[in-house]
Amino acid sequence: MKINFIALRAIYLHEMDRFRRTLTQSLLSPVLTTSLYFIVFGSVIGNYVEKIDGISYGSYIVPGLLMLTLLTQSISNTSFGIFFPKFNGTIYEILAAPISTFEIVLAFVGAGATKTLIVSIVIFITSLFFVEVHVKYPLLMIFLLIIVAFTFALFGFLIGLMSSDFEQMSIIPTLFITPMVFLGGSLYSLDMLPPFWQTITYFNPVVYLINGLRFAFYGVSDFNIWISVGTMFLFLTICITVVSVLLKKGYNIKS
Repeated sequence: MKINFIALRAIYLHEMDRFRRTLTQSLLSPVLTTSLYFIVFGSVIGNYVEKIDGISYGSYIVPGLLMLTLLTQSISNTSFGIFFPKFNGTIYEILAAPISTFEIVLAFVGAGATKTLIVSIVIFITSLFFVEVHVKYPLLMIFLLIIVAFTFALFGFLIGLMSSDFEQMSIIPTLFITPMVFLGGSLYSLDMLPPFWQTITYFNPVVYLINGLRFAFYGVSDFNIWISVGTMFLFLTICITVVSVLLKKGYNIKS
């Protein structure tokens, strides 16, 4: 299959330019929010919490907060990226251009993932000013950050594709993703929960992602690392399949 790199590059650069124009909202806002988490939880509450698995509390929550940023930013960046062309009607210009659905998805998802990774790198650097952070498996960390960013950027593309208004677009990130991250061990170890709630937590897919990233940082996890990787690839496969089917049918675009 021949890829139209010119069209792909045009969409990608357009989305990255939108990121540059909204830099305060896209970059500064998540950095300030995460810094507040480090100040409140890492510095203040962390002084009253014992070490978890031999790691200070402030350092322990870094992977969880990084995952929170990855998930929310990946979804919001790409969902808005595809929703706005639908909202103002420019999506028809994209559909009329000599570019395949694969290239459209790749351009939007690639731009969304790139923006998210930039924000994540800045937040990681920011965390170094508040707590002591050591990365035990840097290549594994990079791999997980990239695969999570692309997978949830694809999930965000799906949300933007299926949404008919701004309210629908914000339902899943607000009511599901953020609570799942906070209830997925981002700020605590699962061993700290009563047995009943530990069992409930096992049904939260985000807990496996957080533990996978925490393993890359400190070599400690409540689950086997391959469970985390397998969960990620399973969700990626589901997203690719659903997006491909909806785009081919022109769902919520051509109607």
